[in-house]
Amino acid sequence: MPRPTDTIAALATPVGTAAIAVVRASGPDTDRLAREIFGATPPPRVATHSDYRDRTGAVVDDVLVTFFAGPRSYTGEDSLEVSCHGNPFIAQKILEDLFARGCRAAEPGEFTQRAFLHGQMDLSQAEAVMDLIHARSEKALAAANQQLRGSLGRQMNALIDRLLQVLARVEAYIDFPDEDLPPEDRVLVARELTQLTRETDRLLATSHYGQMLRNGIKTVIVGAPNVGKSSLLNRLVGSERALVSPEPGTTRDFIEERILVGPHCLRVIDTAGLNPSPAPLEKLGMVKTLERAAEADLFLLVFAADQLAPVLPPELKGLAQASNSIIIINKSDLGNVTSPENHFPGFPTLPVSALTGAGLDALTDAITRFADSFQKDTGNDLIAINARHAHALGQAREGLAAALAKLTDGTAVELLASDLRGVLAAYGEISGKVDNERMLDALFATFCIGK
Repeated sequence: MPRPTDTIAALATPVGTAAIAVVRASGPDTDRLAREIFGATPPPRVATHSDYRDRTGAVVDDVLVTFFAGPRSYTGEDSLEVSCHGNPFIAQKILEDLFARGCRAAEPGEFTQRAFLHGQMDLSQAEAVMDLIHARSEKALAAANQQLRGSLGRQMNALIDRLLQVLARVEAYIDFPDEDLPPEDRVLVARELTQLTRETDRLLATSHYGQMLRNGIKTVIVGAPNVGKSSLLNRLVGSERALVSPEPGTTRDFIEERILVGPHCLRVIDTAGLNPSPAPLEKLGMVKTLERAAEADLFLLVFAADQLAPVLPPELKGLAQASNSIIIINKSDLGNVTSPENHFPGFPTLPVSALTGAGLDALTDAITRFADSFQKDTGNDLIAINARHAHALGQAREGLAAALAKLTDGTAVELLASDLRGVLAAYGEISGKVDNERMLDALFATFCIGK
């Protein structure tokens, strides 16, 4: 693990030519660095115009420098941000000078890790920093902002406080071997554990939505050859992303694009047509189609208005349901009325023309409603947990179930308390209130350098 006593420095803006670049330094020697480079420490939290002079006294660039005195800084320690002209050579010269003056190159995520270690944010807020940087949609941005402001941390603290009260009640009897939990206490503890289980399940239910916010909603376009799947993809993307030809079976492999539909990000996948009598290469494309379908969040089932609705393969029938599919009757501009509704009763059905764009607004509205339906009610906060949170909450859920079983069986309070301490540790992993150095190092290693 990097030493927290080092003063670290890194480029905090993307590498490349730009209007400005920001070099960030943080650590115990920051005040000394400011005095050496600029002649005096600038007033805290005030952007100050100055020359950046290297160790020989030569001017490197005309800069704005901002000094942040700890603990009122991002990291909680003295920090310095130098805004220079965005020539990569200038930024590199400033970094090299800082390294020559005793700074160490920051590890990925080390600034945010120091913010966490200095109590500036809990672990769920630190993770929200990366979610904020990588947000691809309005909903993802809103969820990251709320988590950065402590929405998940507040909910976890409330669960921890309630669990501590239960644990205190149980552990009060451990020092008295001749006594056991009286019936009235057992009823009270069971009621609290049941409520904690319900709240844990409520947070766990946001896991899928969180995955969709971070990675995009996996949306698979499926249908028979030549019904206009690739034309629909091009219309949704807004460019000629896929080749379109009157010849059936043009698409032999899947094509994936990310698009914004309303406040959501979609990973739209155009697949090979489902032909009942495929050629060998076309058959390989159909295998790829079914592989993508197995991972889909949303199906866009495309039919042509001038063709009969085909029968979908059994593998797809088990995946595409009325709750996760939208039937699209493409080529509606032809004026025909053929409809697959009788084949798929209860499925939402929309007429669309990928050629003219007719019906696209109704389709995007339907997709938005579908995506919104995955958001679970978590009160005033928009909660969308990630995979690490889900794992910890799953462990907590198992511990609560084990504790409830022991409570019902009349097991000794020592064993009951042990289960509850395990639940407490699992809750603590989400906010970072546990000492797990390896977990912290692995988590912050996924951050970008300079953050």
